[in-house]
Amino acid sequence: MSAKLTLLQGDICQLAVDAIVNAANSSLLGGGGVDGAIHRAAGPDLIAECKTLGGCETGQAKLTQGYLLPAKYVIHTVGPVYRDGHQNEARLLASCYQNSIALAEQYQLRSLAFPAISCGVYGYPLDEACRIAVNAITESCACYPNIRKVILCAYDDKVHQAWLSALQSSQHH
Repeated sequence: MSAKLTLLQGDICQLAVDAIVNAANSSLLGGGGVDGAIHRAAGPDLIAECKTLGGCETGQAKLTQGYLLPAKYVIHTVGPVYRDGHQNEARLLASCYQNSIALAEQYQLRSLAFPAISCGVYGYPLDEACRIAVNAITESCACYPNIRKVILCAYDDKVHQAWLSALQSSQHH
């Protein structure tokens, strides 16, 4: 595997990487959870740029400047709202990671940090979401050798443990 996956517990807004990924809503105009935190940390210029993007479809990704964040860019991706697991949620969630990585490659970015997308108010079961994420990231990074470092950022112990077990199970296959 080309890119190095690193697990980190802490605030994604403080990471000095080429891009942090925002689990946004389809308006891209800020919200709760990590989305609100990123918008607060980046300052008002981020919302101004987001207003020019015309929103974002579920599973897609769009790039903005990082403004006051240590990260140069923010990649905004819209995760699926979890209903019952039979509404294409897994495919849509995987495409959030795949499209974010493809966008990073397009802009020649080398380091990325992801939160656990759709695991907050969107209600995705945490362990399953982290497994889907690790698989999608691993497969995508194999296609894009320029991406050197991917940080899986957990804001608390529960998410950290879920990322950890997803990483461990992916290494046994």
